[in-house]
Amino acid sequence: MEHGPESSPTNAATGAPQSPPGSSPPDSGGPGHITSAKNWSKATWILLVVLAGALFLDGLDVSMVGVALPSIGADLGLGQSQLQWMVSGYVLGYGGLLLLGGRASDLFGRRRVFLAALAVFGVASVVSAVVDIESVIIALRFVKGVAAAFTVPAGLSIITTTFAEGPARNRALSIYTVCGASGFSLGLVFGGLLTELSWRATLIFPGPLALALLAAGAIVIPRTVTAGFRWAHFDLVGAVTSTGALLVLVFGVVRAPDIGWTDPVTVGALVAAAVLAVAFVITERRHRHPLVRLGLLRSVSLVHANVSAALMFGGYVAFQFVVTLYLQDSLGWSPLSMALAFLPAGLIVAGSALRMDRVLDRVPTQALLVIGFAAFLFGYLLFSRVQPGMGYASFLLPTILLLGLGFAVTFPAVTSQGTAGVSDSEQGLASGLVNTSVQVGGAVMMAVVTAVLSSSSEPNRPGELLGGMTTAIYVVSGLSVVGLVGAIAVIAASRRRHADSVELAG
Repeated sequence: MEHGPESSPTNAATGAPQSPPGSSPPDSGGPGHITSAKNWSKATWILLVVLAGALFLDGLDVSMVGVALPSIGADLGLGQSQLQWMVSGYVLGYGGLLLLGGRASDLFGRRRVFLAALAVFGVASVVSAVVDIESVIIALRFVKGVAAAFTVPAGLSIITTTFAEGPARNRALSIYTVCGASGFSLGLVFGGLLTELSWRATLIFPGPLALALLAAGAIVIPRTVTAGFRWAHFDLVGAVTSTGALLVLVFGVVRAPDIGWTDPVTVGALVAAAVLAVAFVITERRHRHPLVRLGLLRSVSLVHANVSAALMFGGYVAFQFVVTLYLQDSLGWSPLSMALAFLPAGLIVAGSALRMDRVLDRVPTQALLVIGFAAFLFGYLLFSRVQPGMGYASFLLPTILLLGLGFAVTFPAVTSQGTAGVSDSEQGLASGLVNTSVQVGGAVMMAVVTAVLSSSSEPNRPGELLGGMTTAIYVVSGLSVVGLVGAIAVIAASRRRHADSVELAG
C-alpha cells in the first residue's frame, strides 16, 4: 500500500514509526507513536487538550446557537424558515466537506490543515457576532462549518498517528470523543446562560477560545515531513462529486419540510445527489489515487461504525429538537431552564472522559454499541409516555440520564471502531467518514422529524403535546432499534466466523 505524505521512518526492531532527527520523542507528543498509556508528558497532555478542545468547540457551537434561535429571530425579525439556516448553514458546510477535509489533511499535512482551519473558525465566530445582516451571518455559519470539516478529521488523524493502537490510543480517543460529546451536551447549558446576556454572546463565545487553542497548537502540534503535493495525487473529480452529492443531499432534506418532499426542488436535489454519488463511485474505481479507497468499505467493522454513528447522532439531534420545541413553545420554559434540564446528560458524558479508555480496553466496541443503543431506545420510549402536567423528574429526567449513558458509551465506540486497523496514510479519510456519517445522520433526521411535526393536523396549544410529537418520538426510537439489532447481528456474525475458523483449524 502506498504511504501517505506524512508517514515517518519506522524502527526496525519494533515496526513503530520513528521520530525524525531533532523532533520530540514519542512520549512528549512528537510525531512518533506513544507506546504507553501511562505517564504522559506535559506536552502530550497539552496536545490532547488542543485537539479535544477544537472538537469540543464544534459541538458547543451547534447546540448553543440552537438554544439562541428564538432570541435571534425576535431581534432580527426572522421566521422559522430563515432561522433554521443558522443551524443548517453550519451543517451544510460541516457534513458536506468532511471527506474532502480528511483527504486534505492526509495530502497537505495534518498540522497545517488543522491550524489554518482553526484560525478561520475563530475569526468567523468573532465577525458573525457583530453583523446584523442575516445572509452574512448564515454565510459565516457556513464558513465555520467548512472550517470544522477540516479541523475534525485533521485533529483525529493527529491523534491516531501519535498514539499507538491499543491502550494509549483508546485512552486518547476516549478523552477526545467524550470532549466532543460534552461540547454538544454542555453547549445547551452555555447557550442558555449566554442567551440571557445576548444571543450575540453565543456566536462570539467560541471565537476567543479557538484562537487560544490556535496559539497553543502552533507550539505543541508536531511538525512532520510532508511529501511535495502533486495534482496527480489529488482526486479533483472525486472531491467535487462527493462534496457535491453531500451538499445537495443535505440541502434537499433541510429544505423539504418547508417546500414538501414532492416539490420539484426537493426531488431534483435528491436525484442530483444520487447521480453525483454514482459518478463518485465510478471515479473512485478508476482513479489511481482516489479520495476514498473503496476497499475500506469492504470492512464490515468500519461500515458498521459509520452506520451506527449516523443512527446515534441522528436520533439524538432529532429528539433534542422535538423536546426543545415542546419545553419552550408549549410549556413556556426559558432557554436556561431547558438547558439545565439537559445538564445531567452532559455531566455523565463529561464524567466518563477519563474512564472510557479502560472500558474500550476491556469491552469490544460492538458490545458497547449494544449497550449504548439499548440506553437510547429505553430513554426515548420512556419519554413517549409523557403527558401534560407531569413533573420533570417523571417525564424527562430518566430519559436524560439514559441518553447521557448512551452518548458516553456509543460516541467513543464508533470513533474507535471506525479508525481501528486503518493505516496512518488513511486515518484522515477514516475519521472523515465517521464524522461525515454523524453530520449527515443529524441533518437527515432533523429534516424527517421536522416534516413529521409540520405535517400533523393537530393544533399546537400551550401546555399540550405538540402535534405529531408522539409519532416523531417513535420515529427516533426506530433508529435505535435499527442500531441495536445491527450491533447484535454484527456480534453474531463475528462469532460464527470465529467458530468456523476454529472448526477449519481443528
